[in-house]
This record gives sequence, structure tokens and C-alpha cells, in this order.
Amino acid sequence: MNPFPHSFIAIEGNIGAGKTTLCKMLEEDFDCRLILEQFTDNPFLPEFYKNPERYAFPVELFFMTERHKQLQESLSQRELFPQLMVADYFFIKTLLFAKNNLKDEEYRLFQRLFHTLNTAFRKPDLLVYLHRSVPDLVKNIEKRGREIEANIKHEYLQSLQDAYFGYFKSEQELPILIIDVSEVDFWNEKSAYEKIVGLMKRSYSKGIHRAVIK
Repeated sequence: MNPFPHSFIAIEGNIGAGKTTLCKMLEEDFDCRLILEQFTDNPFLPEFYKNPERYAFPVELFFMTERHKQLQESLSQRELFPQLMVADYFFIKTLLFAKNNLKDEEYRLFQRLFHTLNTAFRKPDLLVYLHRSVPDLVKNIEKRGREIEANIKHEYLQSLQDAYFGYFKSEQELPILIIDVSEVDFWNEKSAYEKIVGLMKRSYSKGIHRAVIK
């Protein structure tokens, strides 16, 4: 039995926020069905982090088509006794990253493609955003030691954070729960994880809701 008042939850956050870790912890505790982004399969990503201006368009186009394919397959499945479904991304992420990374003409083209692909997707019942300060994100990125992330700059992380919060202010159709987990390693601190789960078990009206985990 699903203990949450939601059947589809999307976990979002900046690079290094801990969204995939949280999804896997939820799967272990609640036997939910996961949709996890396979970002390491993007062949343009290592070059993008070295030369973002040159590789921005192919990296974003690849991400969009792969996310679309994965969500289309996962969200179209019908189950007799549906499990809680948890994803470590929301498709709008595609547009936010593209707007941040592409030149104006490239973004206009990309935007048209995105809206064509996005029309049929079900929106999550709850969008959870794990917020961390940029220094905290950098610490987590360095700790996990992925070679392709070695060249990520503070300014890039800040620009992504600004893009997310700009979107939140304009989104009127979703309940959005922003949880500040700065300086909290919820994967090692059981009480912090339990507080996050408790917040996710609540019902929320459409719009922005905020919480801080200490």
C-alpha cells in the first residue's frame, strides 16, 4: 500500500543535491518504482563540461530525446495495483538547462521541439526540490569524484539554481516543495531522512511550499 498521498513524485535539485540518492532510499523503504536519469550515457557530456559553448546544443538535444523516451515508456505503463512512482528528474528540467546553456537562436529551436514532446506527459502529483548552497553542492560533487564533473564551475551551478527558482515562480499548476538540505547528509543522518519523508507524506496545494531540514 502506498503510504503517500501522491502516486507520482518527481525529485529535482541542482547537480550534487542528492536527488538520486533520495530516490534510491525511497525505493528501499517503500518499494516504489523508480525512473532514474542515465546521464552518464550522454556521449557529449564530458566535452560539454570542457567546452560548453561548442557542445551545448548536442548535449541538450541528447538529454531531451533520452528523457522523453524513458518517461514515455515508464509513464505509459498501467498497473492493476499501482506502486508509488518516483523520478529523479522532471521533464521541464530539459528546458531549464537548455535555456541556461544555449544561445538565443538555438534555444528558440530547442523550445519548439521541447513543447512538441512535452504535450502528452503526465505531470507529477508533487515536485520536490532539494536545495543546497553552491559551496555545499561543490563539496558533494568533489566527494563523489566523477571525472566528467571535475570542471563544473561555481558560476554554472549558481546559474542553474537561478533557472530553477525562476521556473518555480512561474509554475501555477503544481505543488512544489522546496526542502533546504544544506549541510545535511540525509543519507547518513536517519533523522534528517525521516523528516524529508514526513514532509513528502503531506498533501500540498498548488504553488511553492518551503521547509528546512536541520
